[in-house]
Amino acid sequence: MTELMTGIDFELPDSLAAHAPPEARGLTRDQVRLMISRLSEDEITHASFSRLPELLAVGDVLVVNASATLNAAFESVREEREGRQSNVLIHLSAPLSASRWVIELRAQSPGGSSPLLDAEAGERIALPAGATATLIEPYSRRYSPVDGVRLWIAELSLPGDHFSYSAQHGSPIRYSYVPKRWPLSYYQTVFAADPGSAEMPSAGRPFTREIVDRLHARGVGVVPVTLHTGVSSLDADETPYPERYRVSATTARTVNEARMAGGRVIAVGTTVVRALETAASPNGMVSAGAGWTDLVVTPERGLYAVDALLTGLHAPKASHLSMLEAMAGQDHLSRAYRSALENGYHWHEFGDLHLILR
Repeated sequence: MTELMTGIDFELPDSLAAHAPPEARGLTRDQVRLMISRLSEDEITHASFSRLPELLAVGDVLVVNASATLNAAFESVREEREGRQSNVLIHLSAPLSASRWVIELRAQSPGGSSPLLDAEAGERIALPAGATATLIEPYSRRYSPVDGVRLWIAELSLPGDHFSYSAQHGSPIRYSYVPKRWPLSYYQTVFAADPGSAEMPSAGRPFTREIVDRLHARGVGVVPVTLHTGVSSLDADETPYPERYRVSATTARTVNEARMAGGRVIAVGTTVVRALETAASPNGMVSAGAGWTDLVVTPERGLYAVDALLTGLHAPKASHLSMLEAMAGQDHLSRAYRSALENGYHWHEFGDLHLILR
């Protein structure tokens, strides 16, 4: 297992968790805040996300994630020993075949939910509308150092295909810092085209059609990759597990041409970094590709093709911070996160953004 080492640690007050979409706070999507790190000047400034186009230059290329979010959470019932039952949540993470999925079981409580780690192979979980999930075997202990099993391979028996079933009976995955349910539309980005993510590729959420039009008018390219996200409820220091990705020949060619012409390749989200860097060679050239990636970007590995990053604000000791350190360095990243805390930025999928420019 790749050991993730990061020097970025801090306490995140509950008041700085984004408890609801910005629309519920009287803002449009593009009115969230944007912290800008200019690494060449070691400078940190602050703006509205709506100013993004003027911060970029002719010839730059934004690479976005075209994955669309699924209703991946299901109220379920666990049959326990001696005939007892308990209410649990099933989070779908990734499909392995038409009927087998990687899933996470979570115990419900008044304050939210937490990983359920004492399940056993052979258990059968009842889902809505007569569906069932039978636990086959642990997905892999390689990706989690916690005691017990977090992720399972499960055989799903559904009345219909998983897209129609999840649309009718599921809901978006949410955690305790978002107390109210929001429709799936709040978890889709303007780029969403290919359903498959368990959780929203949230760095793309603040974009609007008007922002995209302004980027094009400025001479900034916008091209897609796809990386279908799995569940993000990993414990601190847990290694990210494999996710499905696709980089098209058109996107690879656009990225390579931009870099050769002196433009910057700006990844919109850590998911895009993972996809592009999986498809990149050490000389920075990107090739078309698709499949599963288990790449973990660390400061030691570095970045081959990505020059800049637009990302949300990540929780203390999250594995994504190691990727950010690979770009910004520990000292600058530590200062940036102190600045975000001091200036009242909001964290998580409905929160504010951080633009890191070399």
